[in-house]
Amino acid sequence: MTDTNWKPDLSQISGPKYLSLVRALREGVRRGDLHPGVRLPTVRDLAWKLGVTPGTVARAYQIATQEGLLEAAVGRGTFVSTQSRRLGPTEPLYRQPLTDPDDDDGVVDLRSPQLPDVGQTAALARAMAEAAAELGRKYLEYPGLRRDRDCREAVLDWFGNCTMRPMIGADDLVLTHGGQNGINIVLQCCLRGDRPVVLCEELAYPGFRHAARLNRAEVVPVALDEEGMVPAALDAACRRYGGQVVCVTPDAQNPTAVRMGHERRLALIEVARRHDLQIIEDDCYTAPVSGLDSLRALAPERAWHVTSLSKTISAGMRFGIVVAPEGMGEAGRLTAQHSYFGLPRPVTDIITRIFASGEAMRLRQAAQEEMARRLQVVVQSFGDQDICWQPGLSFIWLRLPTGWRASTFARVAEGEGVLLRSADEYVLHDGHAPNAVRIALAGAVPEERFQRAIRRLVRLLENPPGDLPV
Repeated sequence: MTDTNWKPDLSQISGPKYLSLVRALREGVRRGDLHPGVRLPTVRDLAWKLGVTPGTVARAYQIATQEGLLEAAVGRGTFVSTQSRRLGPTEPLYRQPLTDPDDDDGVVDLRSPQLPDVGQTAALARAMAEAAAELGRKYLEYPGLRRDRDCREAVLDWFGNCTMRPMIGADDLVLTHGGQNGINIVLQCCLRGDRPVVLCEELAYPGFRHAARLNRAEVVPVALDEEGMVPAALDAACRRYGGQVVCVTPDAQNPTAVRMGHERRLALIEVARRHDLQIIEDDCYTAPVSGLDSLRALAPERAWHVTSLSKTISAGMRFGIVVAPEGMGEAGRLTAQHSYFGLPRPVTDIITRIFASGEAMRLRQAAQEEMARRLQVVVQSFGDQDICWQPGLSFIWLRLPTGWRASTFARVAEGEGVLLRSADEYVLHDGHAPNAVRIALAGAVPEERFQRAIRRLVRLLENPPGDLPV
């Protein structure tokens, strides 16, 4: 085993620093600067040498490990893989150029949905100005447990078309710093013991895992099928591992885009009641109303409904809503108070005005219509490819054709200036990832540039690298 003092020059590589470092790792292996089996610098050492954060290096190492370029050994370090196939110094990934000759060097990011501006900027500016005009001594005081009641009353409109709306009131709501923070607050409310167990879908939003680990919990994956989490698999996991909380996305499973039917919801709730599980129902993608009862409506004694404004109005406002189970709203707000003293007054004042004026619902509808139009473009472009999607949802799930591996497809797409998420990002470290990728809609990108990015992906699908093993 040998070490290396490798220090790439990232100044010559455009794009985010962590992606630049991934590209440098690939080039280092390709040119022979990084030999198989060599141990790379530690995350902190390389971060210090490059003048970047340790998180940047860690993320780059993680991506390169998922691609098979690197190997990580617990307690020993990170090494250049001795197993992965290597491209020679002059061997191209493709025999034909796939980029548009008249395109710029900009990268189109399809990893997470990006909102179009359908009036949010102007609406937020008006609300901020109105709030500033009424600024007074209250801004000098700590937020109290009940001082955000006006905001909670206003945001009840968000649930106007949901079947649970007649069952809930302002006292059931907890306001949070976005959906991820909402999940964390629920886990803080529910988890007990030194090593609690959280159950989640085997392909799941990584935020579930991160929040569970922050709360000292072990994460156990549960099998999925075409309707989402399998009740029998949940029952078996509970019998084997126990469990206190189960996290599910019934209306728009992330990343597979499937929807859970009514009977499946009832079966899942029956298992949760049998094992006394609390349920986190993630509804942050807020697909158009399906007419199906939410888990909070079907199991009001144990379901925590988590949503936010991030996918429809504003991700930058960091505003989320948790609908607590019956009688648990005060406990949720107390947990939030202990965690961050409640949301800042400017945020709740602005959001209250956005909802009271009717702007919130109008903006949500307009944003969904624009994203639905872009979704139609994507679905039509992919033609007979194996995709899963829902009308109004801001991402699709693409199962790759023969000849492609998910990590390779994501890497080559990145080389073509298109970023997307491989299935690897949604599994636990020891889980099995299907051969698929998630493609989100970029509502903030000019339409022609967005369409060019989609055309690039279509051409990649039509030209798989035949010399890669299947």
